[in-house]
Amino acid sequence: MSLTLSVYDDLKIRLGTTADMDEIMQLATSAAKENGLLEANPELLVRAVWPKLNLQTGLIGCIGKPSGKIEGMVVLQIGKLFYSNETCLEELVLYVHPDYRNAKGGRAHKLVEFSKSSAEKLGLPLLIGVLSSAKTEQKCKLYERVLGPASGKYWIHGRKTGSFQETAIGET
Repeated sequence: MSLTLSVYDDLKIRLGTTADMDEIMQLATSAAKENGLLEANPELLVRAVWPKLNLQTGLIGCIGKPSGKIEGMVVLQIGKLFYSNETCLEELVLYVHPDYRNAKGGRAHKLVEFSKSSAEKLGLPLLIGVLSSAKTEQKCKLYERVLGPASGKYWIHGRKTGSFQETAIGET
């Protein structure tokens, strides 16, 4: 009996490197436009991404087929909360390119698992969440399946996520 691999069985998560900068920046820019609560500044995105590709202030998990295009990513920052000297692992963004969201393979699920595993390997608590006005309940259920019950909720007054995507779409 032979076992055939499905197209999605060869998805791999790997650490992003400086060679991935252009692709990561494209994904980061898309994520900022789509989730956009505030207008994205490309220079600030570079300042956030570059040290993580060098494993200085965190790491970036990239998902895709080996030697293929990056289909999604999670940007994880190692740092401290304003009130503590203890270190934690904080998710800045988890993003799957729209072309791969409905494809088989569970990219977002795998990236949440990668985040959890990274925190466990580093021996750090993980702060991760959903800041989105679109498909929020579906995203929360995914996180709960991997991480267990949520620890709170988040409210935004005076704006909604995705507001800069709507502006960007209107400009094109």
